[in-house]
Amino acid sequence: MIKKNIFFAVFMVLGLTAIAQVKTTSVTLYKEFKPSVITLMNGKTIKQSLTNVSLKNSSLLYLNGEYTMEANMETIATVQFDDRKYYNIHNQLGFVVDSVGSNVLYRIDLIDMVAYNQQLRNNINVSNMGFENGGITTSSMDLNNDEDYKLPIFSHYYYLYNGELIKVHEREVSRNLPKDKEVKRKYRTIIGLDTFSWSDEASLIQLLKAISSNNQ
Repeated sequence: MIKKNIFFAVFMVLGLTAIAQVKTTSVTLYKEFKPSVITLMNGKTIKQSLTNVSLKNSSLLYLNGEYTMEANMETIATVQFDDRKYYNIHNQLGFVVDSVGSNVLYRIDLIDMVAYNQQLRNNINVSNMGFENGGITTSSMDLNNDEDYKLPIFSHYYYLYNGELIKVHEREVSRNLPKDKEVKRKYRTIIGLDTFSWSDEASLIQLLKAISSNNQ
């Protein structure tokens, strides 16, 4: 049986890392908080001087004195930064990757905490291992290198297709296709390509163009 001290050590490693994330810009889209113009659901616009986007849940962050605040996403329609405009996609901020007429591909970037925690577990070195009363004991734990602390980002995609906002997934996209046989044929052709992947941005752009051609 593995003694409790090893689990405590793992908890301390992950816990300290989580605290450090809050203090670094690695958990936000931009390195520094910057101005933006926020458009609310009621059409009102608000200018904020210090805002950012959280990579934890893709919500809007803003500074209020010494505190970092999270905006109520249910009230926000869009956020315009100097380099990019973000849209409220199910209360998460996503940006336009490409569009064909009124059909749009949106992307939302989030920290993949499951992958991050697995990454830490896979790269933890346990030293001074021994056996005592049939159990494993250890005196120290460390990570292999600084790369182990880097936060993996996973991109989530949505289509605005024929007026419907849908998660980019084979089942969701296929059931939202029109009855047009030509569109369905093009859809099957694209997803059947050896180079196609539901997690590849270029593939999703290619698919959007194919299934939009008859409807624009």
